[in-house]
Amino acid sequence: MKNYARFSGIVFGAVMLLLALAITAETVLRKLFSFSLGGLDELGGYAMAVCAPLAFTVALIERAHIRISIFQVKMGARAQAVTNALAMASLGLLSAYLLYFTTITLLDTQSYQSVAQTPWATPLVYPQAFWLLAMSVFTVAALVLCWQACQLLWHGDWAMLNQRFGADTVAEELKAELGDLAKREASQS
Repeated sequence: MKNYARFSGIVFGAVMLLLALAITAETVLRKLFSFSLGGLDELGGYAMAVCAPLAFTVALIERAHIRISIFQVKMGARAQAVTNALAMASLGLLSAYLLYFTTITLLDTQSYQSVAQTPWATPLVYPQAFWLLAMSVFTVAALVLCWQACQLLWHGDWAMLNQRFGADTVAEELKAELGDLAKREASQS
């Protein structure tokens, strides 16, 4: 799954970098030559629609999303495992719903042959197909992790379930931050 997250992150970064370069070129062309590429805001919207599910994927796999665990830390290992499995199941269901919604939107766009209300008049089926692909990437990751969490719950492996799907403890967060600090200091030397 780490390679899956890495690939999603690379695609996300490449799309955002290309968008940033295009915005920079647009700004320079406008200021120096009074010329506009036109439609860059349209491309920015498409880029965000594609990149959001990719960012969701990275955050999900890397456990980088915010978790409020004020009550969970007071629970026993079994109760923590159940809540962690429920969290993964709810993310799996949410991702499946988002994929369903994206698919329905694309099918409606295709049947109506909708185009963007911009100077480019882009047939919306093309950017929405990329959106669907990105949403599929997120859904696959969420459902695989949901399945793994449910398997661990079924087998009663509370420790592994909490280790893989639970929020980091304060000690684990501190250790990670100190490790990152050491890497930064080593690279500056």
